[in-house]
Amino acid sequence: MTPAINLLKKNKCDFKIHKYDHDPECTNFGDEAVEKLGLDANQVYKTLLVELTPKELVVCVLPVANQLSLKEVASVFDVKKAVMAAKDEAQKVTGYLLGGISPLGQKKVHRTVLDESVNTFKTIFISGGKRGVDIEVNPNDLKKLLNAKIGKIVS
Repeated sequence: MTPAINLLKKNKCDFKIHKYDHDPECTNFGDEAVEKLGLDANQVYKTLLVELTPKELVVCVLPVANQLSLKEVASVFDVKKAVMAAKDEAQKVTGYLLGGISPLGQKKVHRTVLDESVNTFKTIFISGGKRGVDIEVNPNDLKKLLNAKIGKIVS
């Protein structure tokens, strides 16, 4: 079990685990999940870490089908500028490997924003905390567990 799955169990949330064989050569992790699980790329969400200041990272959860807008993220968090966090830093602060970074169960709790598109689905798919594992979860449960904002973060 991953910290993400343990957190969902502890909070008695309904969820389903979906596993697939991860190809070690693949670096488009979200696209791989969409393809191997036969899902809609609008319903599968990726987790990206963004730096607002050198001391503050935030978690952004958005559909695999879209690109993150750093301008929109800065607006949601009311800062002048946002930049992508370094890959090593993202892995260090979350405790997860790239391609398996879940918004749930990270080593440290970060402010989080879910793209407003979550409101169009009864369930969404997020990383389960390791490559080859996705979790199907109600976005309202995700919002509550993460104390997340909902906002437009895609371009």
